[in-house]
Amino acid sequence: MGAGAGSGQGQLFLRSLLFLLLAGSPAPRPAGGQLHYSVLEELEHGAFVANLGEDLGLDVSTLSARRFRIVSQAGARQHLEVNLENGILFVNERIDREEVCEAGGTCLLHLQLLIESPLELYRAEVEVLDINDHAPTFPWQEYVLEVAESAVLGARFPLESAQDPDVGSNSVHTYRLSPNGFFSLEVQTRSDSSKFAELVLERTLDREQQRTHRVLLTALDGGVPERSGTAHILITVLDANDNVPAFDQPSYSVSLPEDAPAGTLVVQLNATDPDEGPNGEIEYSFSGHAPSQLRELFHVDPRSGQVLLKGPLDYERASLHELYVQAKDRGPSAVAVHCRVLVHLLDVNDNAPEVTLTSVSTLVLEDAPPGTVIAVISILDRDSGDNGRVSCEVGPDVPFELRSSFSNYYTLVTTQALDREVVPEYNVSITARDMGSPALLTRSTLTVPVSDVNDNAPRFLQPSYSVYVMENNAPGASICSVSALDPDCQQNAYLSYSIADGHIHGMPVGTYVSINSDSGHMYALRSLDYEQIRSFQIQVQAQDAGFPPLSANVTVHIFVLDQNDNAPVIVSPMPRNGSVATELVPRSAGPGYLVGTVLAVDADAGLNSRLSYQLLQATDFTLFSVAPDTGELRTLRSFLEQDATRQRLVVQVRDGGQPALSASVSLLLSVVETMPQTLSDFSEFSLPPEASSSSPLTLYLLVSLGSISFTFLLAILILTAIRCRRERCSRQGDGCSRPRCHCCPGSRPSSDVLKTSNLVAQPPAGTTAATCLDGPGGGPPGYYKVCLGPESAQSDFMFLKPCSPPWNNEKDPRKQSQPGQRLQVSKQINQPNTDWLPPSTQRPALKRYQVRHCGNRGR
Repeated sequence: MGAGAGSGQGQLFLRSLLFLLLAGSPAPRPAGGQLHYSVLEELEHGAFVANLGEDLGLDVSTLSARRFRIVSQAGARQHLEVNLENGILFVNERIDREEVCEAGGTCLLHLQLLIESPLELYRAEVEVLDINDHAPTFPWQEYVLEVAESAVLGARFPLESAQDPDVGSNSVHTYRLSPNGFFSLEVQTRSDSSKFAELVLERTLDREQQRTHRVLLTALDGGVPERSGTAHILITVLDANDNVPAFDQPSYSVSLPEDAPAGTLVVQLNATDPDEGPNGEIEYSFSGHAPSQLRELFHVDPRSGQVLLKGPLDYERASLHELYVQAKDRGPSAVAVHCRVLVHLLDVNDNAPEVTLTSVSTLVLEDAPPGTVIAVISILDRDSGDNGRVSCEVGPDVPFELRSSFSNYYTLVTTQALDREVVPEYNVSITARDMGSPALLTRSTLTVPVSDVNDNAPRFLQPSYSVYVMENNAPGASICSVSALDPDCQQNAYLSYSIADGHIHGMPVGTYVSINSDSGHMYALRSLDYEQIRSFQIQVQAQDAGFPPLSANVTVHIFVLDQNDNAPVIVSPMPRNGSVATELVPRSAGPGYLVGTVLAVDADAGLNSRLSYQLLQATDFTLFSVAPDTGELRTLRSFLEQDATRQRLVVQVRDGGQPALSASVSLLLSVVETMPQTLSDFSEFSLPPEASSSSPLTLYLLVSLGSISFTFLLAILILTAIRCRRERCSRQGDGCSRPRCHCCPGSRPSSDVLKTSNLVAQPPAGTTAATCLDGPGGGPPGYYKVCLGPESAQSDFMFLKPCSPPWNNEKDPRKQSQPGQRLQVSKQINQPNTDWLPPSTQRPALKRYQVRHCGNRGR
């Protein structure tokens, strides 16, 4: 075999020059947006092919961010690649044209170029140009050709053809024969433009003179530089075998489906030889230059001449097979004759469509507008005609559709708005179906996850919360828990809880309660007191971590429940100076006589403040009883002679709490024959030291008593000063008349009337006379008169003074009380705080004792 001419450097130079000439001009842009380029085979890695960024008008700086890439079939070799920094298409790995395109002809690499944001799809084809990298080769380096000496001049003897994998001008172009005196060479062209050589006998052979002839056959290609291959031919001159076989036709043409099984008869060859005996027995075989691929597909029976199918056919690889079969007899000096068999394959729908999914983005935002591109889908069917035409569709009930962009290329786009909270993920079924009979289809599933957008605000499980907290709770204790849900996911569903700013009784709400921002558990920061605050409300906010964040508010009503933590406080009667409270009871009192009323208050509420009274200890339980609801102490029967004159009682006041709290007071009752005018200890409102220091009631009572005492003393001083001034004026005879107090026997009321009536006489407007009211009894110890000057008629206070005779025996008619006139003195008594009032059944008794108390203060 010969080597190609030219050194390695010359070949490299010529190859580079040829590539620059082919690729130097700008690439054309055919209709439909498809680019066409050319590249030489066997170029090294990194060789320049084209500047895609410039040809497509793309911004080179955004190629990487927009994921510019070549979409290739699964498992296919990536011969070309794009440099994302400059947009240049370069050779990624060596391209062997004879390997990539086995069938010959134009070798094209089809590229699908994809760029995102927004999605754009381009198509380009790169033609791989052949270089003369293969020399012609013969199947054997030496051939033996037997020629009968009787061969006539001009007889032709086909020779084995040389094979060159290159195409076009780089393939076998011509043959040469070394100079000799007997044979010449003629080059013939087949229908596929391939060349083969035939020896032509130019001189008559004479075996007796020269038995053999040697010639050198050279096959030359048309490449630059030219390459060649040689074979030696040994021509043996045989004795005459006068007839050669002849086929009944020079060529055969048959059609065969591509799915025909092995052993199928392709064609029956028939050749005849008129000779007899071995000279007429014909043997069939492939010509010497039949490629190995054909020998693997077909078999020629040497005896019968049947061409049988040996291997599987594939219309998609080659639709036509050209066989060369020879026939020669078995006689001496046998001459082989040749015929051509053309096998046309019929396409069968044996290839299902191939679906290639190229996902644009792994996640699709749920607020993506309709028409957003989800994926690019390429469909390939290797069949032809109707068998290769494909329709593509998506499954029902999905918000997606397919739009055709190029032939057999589709884009999957959205048709409506998505909602991740309704459907978080779609499994889109894509069906590709060809038009063959029967039709073949391929189904592929594309999973499209929907990415969350913060489009849902948190939602509390309840429209409002009501929380009941027992007072005296431990600070830091959990009082309740609020919970909200957000149908979004990930950070859009992460909730944090907080308490809105506000004030409770003038204090920031943050000093009362706190909330765990993660769990929503609420905690009391202080011990609550029902007597100070009974209920309050706060606003709790739940906010997600999305952008922008969304929030929701809920109102939490907190009700403080009362606890029986306050014992009853006895406000009447109260002992003075630490002694036992005393009371006088007339011996003449009958059953049901009201001795007094035990009055108590409880700062709690509800059942905890419902008080009941009971007689705990008594000198004689048959003599007295206590009303359980009002605390009124009454006699059960009349006093007997043998009853003790001093009765000791212990009255207990108990609230209705659980456990119940109580307080008690000791009373000392003295049984007297006649009742003095002074009031008993039941009128006292002073509180025990412990109550004064431990309850707000103490402060109220102390302030009230202090104010009353101060006002009382101030009124006494003012009235005394006025009285002294009037007396001084009367002595000096300056015309001032002093008020005088007279004892009026005719109008002295009874002691019962004075005791039961709290009304004090008030003179008519405009009078200047002093007003007198006789006291009960008649004896000196208990005989008093109520005297008021004209200036004190509107006073809230009254005082008692002993009745003294007038300065003289003259009676001033201006200062005499008119007969039948009832004098009144207005009165006002400071009441306790209404929050501390006893039950309604006890209020009349409390008012009565307040009046008596104020009257005692006046005395």
